[in-house]
Amino acid sequence: MRIDRSGLHDTVLAGVVAAASVAQFVLYGPARLQAEGLPAEGVRAPDPLGALLVVLACAPVAVRRRWPLAALCAGLVPEALLDVAGYGTGVSALSGMVLLYSVASHRGLAVALGALLLAVTTYAVGAVAGPVMASGPNEHVVFAVVLVAVWGAGRSLRLRRAYLEELKDRAARLERAHAADTRAARAEERSRIARELHDVVAHHVSVMTVQAAAARRVLAADPDLAREALSAIEHTGRLAMTEMRNIVGVLRTDARAELGPQPGVRDLPSLVEQMREAGLPTSLRVEGEPVPLPAGVDLAAYRLVQEGLTNSLRHAGAGVKAVVTVRHDPGELDVEVRDDGNGGKSGDGRGGDSRDGEVSLPSGHGLVGIRERVALYGGILSIGPLPGGGFEVRARFPLKDGL
Repeated sequence: MRIDRSGLHDTVLAGVVAAASVAQFVLYGPARLQAEGLPAEGVRAPDPLGALLVVLACAPVAVRRRWPLAALCAGLVPEALLDVAGYGTGVSALSGMVLLYSVASHRGLAVALGALLLAVTTYAVGAVAGPVMASGPNEHVVFAVVLVAVWGAGRSLRLRRAYLEELKDRAARLERAHAADTRAARAEERSRIARELHDVVAHHVSVMTVQAAAARRVLAADPDLAREALSAIEHTGRLAMTEMRNIVGVLRTDARAELGPQPGVRDLPSLVEQMREAGLPTSLRVEGEPVPLPAGVDLAAYRLVQEGLTNSLRHAGAGVKAVVTVRHDPGELDVEVRDDGNGGKSGDGRGGDSRDGEVSLPSGHGLVGIRERVALYGGILSIGPLPGGGFEVRARFPLKDGL
């Protein structure tokens, strides 16, 4: 069974305060006050009724945290009766201060101010209506200062508690925000790695598949040509393994990744030559004055061309030619991949349309990856068949800060 420790502590505190107050009530009677040279005129001798009122004034301390204002009101009633009956001023003042401190530390400012006003009023009524006269105005001033000091200590504790709660809440919010940022970063990293792996695997495997089919067709008739195709397959496979090792290497915590420069626009000539060897006649056009490109845009442009040529190789059909055009315009990079195939008709597998940069893409991961790359750098993507036949993949990347 779970025990309410705060209630137990308050009950013990109430017993201690009651014992101290009763001891003060019994020991400091009129005779003791006269012996010590203190004014004892009008002070009533201790009796069971006075002791009962002292206990009743201290009992509400047991519920000071659960009902602080009600406990203060309940404690001030017997305290006022003690003063009016002449049992001495401040006999049960200790319990009243504890209860005032509790209200100030557990309730709002308005309630705390009301409790302070109530305590001062009760003391004033007892001092005026009671038969015991104070030794001078200094006694009232000292008591008022003590009340305000106790009230201020309670308010200070409440403000400190509220400040600590705010710090905990802020730390919890920061932790949740950090966790959300971490999840978003992980998701973005997974998406980036998935795009890179798809681009590498789809391109190289498509090239190897086409070259293997060509080698199979000419194996009996022209072994030398088949041998060249197999060598090209081997070279393409090695390139694919190297790129995959570079990508996957960053995921390993116990091994150092083989770092190297990412491919970019400067590597398009070798990509075009590779597509020619795979059987897709491809030409490269560069218009405008080349300028240094941001690393992300440079890689996105290369992957776009790679995916566009891979789709042409896989879906455009035999006898198709492809043209890659790279335009360096002021403040913009325009990358375009065109082929003269069947234009995305039935059986093409490339489908897609473009209206004002909004592209409807098929379910394949390649074109979806292109859209994500282009959107990441604020570009405009256009994918779809051409009016006169053929298929086009085109993206325009804005270049900022003179790049």
